[in-house]
Amino acid sequence: MGLFSRPDSASDKAILVITWRKSRHSGGGGAGGQECVELASLNEGIGLRDSKAPDAGHLTLPAASFAELLDLVKQGHLDT
Repeated sequence: MGLFSRPDSASDKAILVITWRKSRHSGGGGAGGQECVELASLNEGIGLRDSKAPDAGHLTLPAASFAELLDLVKQGHLDT
């Protein structure tokens, strides 16, 4: 899980491998659990992307900002 590098057998350059993960709680919600975000640990912070459109890009938040976002969600401040 997370980000690591490994030597590329064809050259001395490192290949970055990013592992995206989805919450184990994501199976029950709307659209059969398909409306989820995925997270990855990146060098720059925490990456977030839409699990339905993984090739559409991602948003990167510094770790401290992501922690603040999680606190707001857990406290219900972002409920609509």
